[in-house]
Amino acid sequence: MTEQIRHWINGAESEGKPARAGAVYDPATGQQTADVDFAGAADVDRAVAAATTAATAWRRTSLSRRVKVLFALRELVDRNRDALAAAITAQHGKTLDDAHGEVQRGLEVVEFACGIPSVLQGEFSADVSTAVDAYSLRQPLGVVAGITPFNFPIMVPMWMHPIAIAAGNAFILKPSEKDPTASMLVAKLWQRAGLPDGVFNVVHGDKETVDAILDHPGIAAVSFVGSTPIARYVYERGTAAGKRVQALGGAKNHMVVLPDADLGVAADAAVSAGYGSAGERCMAVSVVVAVGDIADGLVEAIAERTRELRTAPGNADGAQMGPLITREHRDKVSGYVAAGESEGATLVVDGRKVSVDGDGFFLGPVLFDHVTPRMSIYTDEVFGPLLSVVRAASYDDALSLVNANRYGNGVAIFTNDGLAARRFTDEVEVGMVGINVPIPTPMAYFSFGGWKQSLFGDTHVHGKHAVHFYTRTKAVTARWPEPDAERAMHLGFPTAT
Repeated sequence: MTEQIRHWINGAESEGKPARAGAVYDPATGQQTADVDFAGAADVDRAVAAATTAATAWRRTSLSRRVKVLFALRELVDRNRDALAAAITAQHGKTLDDAHGEVQRGLEVVEFACGIPSVLQGEFSADVSTAVDAYSLRQPLGVVAGITPFNFPIMVPMWMHPIAIAAGNAFILKPSEKDPTASMLVAKLWQRAGLPDGVFNVVHGDKETVDAILDHPGIAAVSFVGSTPIARYVYERGTAAGKRVQALGGAKNHMVVLPDADLGVAADAAVSAGYGSAGERCMAVSVVVAVGDIADGLVEAIAERTRELRTAPGNADGAQMGPLITREHRDKVSGYVAAGESEGATLVVDGRKVSVDGDGFFLGPVLFDHVTPRMSIYTDEVFGPLLSVVRAASYDDALSLVNANRYGNGVAIFTNDGLAARRFTDEVEVGMVGINVPIPTPMAYFSFGGWKQSLFGDTHVHGKHAVHFYTRTKAVTARWPEPDAERAMHLGFPTAT
C-alpha cells in the first residue's frame, strides 16, 4: 500500500476519495512511494473560503502575536530539520547534505519574517498643513497563493509564505506534485507553532489546479517560480484575472573566468555550481566562459574534478550527486547530450556512462567544450548536470555573450582584478551577480530575482520586495478641529496653509 498525500485545508488533511490523483516516486529507486490528491476547482474553493475567513481575524492579530508564531515556527523547523531534509531527499533525490542546506536557506527567510514589525512601519509627517497630519499604512492583501517547483520543496515556498503570513495575509500553497510531502510537514509545523487554522493551506495538483488558483476571484496575488514558458503563462493569466503576480522563470547562468583568475578555485566553483543538486537549480552554472588562453587548462581542471564525483542515492554515504527528479526528465537531459555531440561540441565527460544499482533516474555529470551560442545545449535551459564551456577572446566578448542571452537570472565572474569586477557588475544585464561566488543567491534580507525572461512582474521574492508585494499602502490625511471652531465652507482644491 502506498501513502496517500492529502490537501491541507483549514488546519486538517482532506478526506474522501479524490476525483484525480498523481503518483509520487523515489528517484533513487524508480519505485512509486505515494499517491497525491489533485485539487479541482471545488477543492480550491474550499481552501479560499477557509483562508478568507481566517484572513479576516489574522490581519487584526497584533504584530506581537504574529511574531511569536513566527519565532515558534523558526524553532520547530530548526528542531525538525533532519525529518524535513529526509523528506526532500526521498522525493526529490538530492543528497542529504544538499537538502539540509535547502532547509537552512528557507529558515533564514523565516528569521527575516520574525522582524516584520520593523519593515511594516509606515511614514508620518506632522503639520503638513495647519493642524493637519499625514501618514501611510501598509496593510495585507487578504488571500494570496504560491505555486512552487520541485527542485526546492522547502526553500522556495519559504521564500513566500513566512513573509506573506507575517504581513497579515492567509496563504494557499500549490507545491510541486512530484515531491509534496515536505509542504505537508511544514503545514503541520505551522499549526504546532500556533498559527490559526485556515491561515496556511496546501492544495496539490497539476495545470487544472493552477488554473483554478489563477482564475479564482478570492485570491488577490500569486507568486510563482518555474520555467519561463510557464512563468509567462502564469503572469498573463493571473494579471488578466486582476491579480498581482510575480513569476520567476528560467535561467542560463554564465560563469565568466578571466585570465588572471585562480584556475583551481574557478574549477572547484564550476563543478560545485554546475553539478550540485544534479543541476536542477535555477541558479546553477550551466555555462563557463573561458576568456583568453586559459580554456585548455580550465577544461582539464574541471574534467579532473568532474570525473571524481560520486553519483549515488541521495542518502548514501559519500554521495555527491543524486538522481534527477523523473525518468522522463533524465531521458530529456540525456537527449541534450546526444544533441550536443551531433551539433559539434566536444564531449569531455559523458555522464550517460554512470552506473548505479537499481532502476533510479540517474545521469552522471556531463562536460562539453567548444560550445557555441547556436547549439541547443547553450540556448535551452537544460536543468540537469550538463556544463558547457564557451571560449571568448576577450572580456568584451564575454560580456556581450552574457548580455545577448534571453535570460538574466544569475551570473558570476572569477577574477583577481577589482576594476574588472566592478566594471562587470555595472555593465552586465543580469539580476544577481557573484564576484568569485558561483551561485550568488542573496541572503533573505535582500531580494531574489532576475531580469529579462527570468522574471515576469515588478518585484522579486523575499526581503523588502516581498513585503511590498504582499501588502498595499494607504495614505491618510487627518485633521482634528478644535471644539467650537468657526465653520467654513471651501470648494476649492485643497492646498497646504
